[in-house]
Amino acid sequence: MKNVLVIGGGFAGVWSAAGAVRAARAAGDAGEELRVTLVSGGDDLVIRPRMYEEDPEGMRLALDRILGPIGVRRVTATVTGIDTEAHTVRAVSRTGEDLELSYDKLVLATGSQAVSPKLPGAEYIFNVDTMPAAAALNNHLKLLPEQAAAQGRYTAVVVGASFTGLEIGTAIGERLTAIAARDGAAEDVRVVLVDRADVVGPELGENPRPLIDSALDELKIERRLGRTVASATDKTVTLSDGEVIPAATVVWTAGMVASPLTAQIPGERDRLGRLAVDENLRVIGVPDVYAAGDTAAAPAEVGQVTTLSCQHAQPMGKFAGHNVAAELFGQDLLTFTPDPYGVCLDLGPAGAVVMMGWGQDRQVVVTGEEAKTLKQNINTLWVYPPVDDAEQILAQAGRFSNG
Repeated sequence: MKNVLVIGGGFAGVWSAAGAVRAARAAGDAGEELRVTLVSGGDDLVIRPRMYEEDPEGMRLALDRILGPIGVRRVTATVTGIDTEAHTVRAVSRTGEDLELSYDKLVLATGSQAVSPKLPGAEYIFNVDTMPAAAALNNHLKLLPEQAAAQGRYTAVVVGASFTGLEIGTAIGERLTAIAARDGAAEDVRVVLVDRADVVGPELGENPRPLIDSALDELKIERRLGRTVASATDKTVTLSDGEVIPAATVVWTAGMVASPLTAQIPGERDRLGRLAVDENLRVIGVPDVYAAGDTAAAPAEVGQVTTLSCQHAQPMGKFAGHNVAAELFGQDLLTFTPDPYGVCLDLGPAGAVVMMGWGQDRQVVVTGEEAKTLKQNINTLWVYPPVDDAEQILAQAGRFSNG
């Protein structure tokens, strides 16, 4: 029996497991000797792109509905160590039991995490990086009407004006307005974006910026650029230039890094902690270990490297899963070939904008209602894997394009 071990229950992990099963079944009799195991600390695939929406607790699918029908063994545990020489993984089960899992091929797909702010009052700052964190923010917003009336009760300060910050910033005002309207305070709603950069969405390039700025103006979202947060309380935010903003809600979106488990792999890592992988998603210099999703810095289009995004995580998982099985069976590996890179940015009630390309060369291709519909389809339909049907799940594992 050959063992493929996948660590991580997000998009990259789920599709790595499914991709390995699909490749094993395609190998015929030889594939029957392959066992695929997925280790995850939770029971669900969390739909992270939607975590800033209302009632985030519903943004998940039971892993057993995806993995069970295709015969993937699931272990609910937290991985504590990886020994790439011994080909073993140490973990602690939900009941506190120490586990040791062996592998012939390993896929590390434990994603990324937000960089926590280290400043006075950090305990008053929310994020949407995990289900519990997003649920805490959601509950906080719903309970705002129960707070004593005060300046800033319906003010939200969003720290970080890049992709995630822009999506949260343009959505949270509408949520606050609906909540504040219950006690006749809708006119008190205020949203402020804070960023160290001198422009919003610096990594998105210059071409979409007029559209983004126009949307922020339409939604009356204030900007504090070239600044950051120095401290916070449960009622105020103090910026680096000394400005004090009365605000009951602060959401941090500034910075992401790869899962700390990448440090357990003796490979080269980039500034985000992602492992360097080759065109087949094998970790360079580490036999029998692959990485997919936000744990890997993979070659994308010419001269570019994959981003921390579900757009890249899903196909990376499919390619990695296929390749770990193919390597065990002595078959040809597939070269990771992602779709041309595009970004669909939701701008809340102001619509959405679809961009293609990288950095300063990024071009706007769709705006308005068409872009908004596309974003809604991505978030509510296309990002979700099939469930309960092995044939559909494995068929999707063989679609290496997101299109």
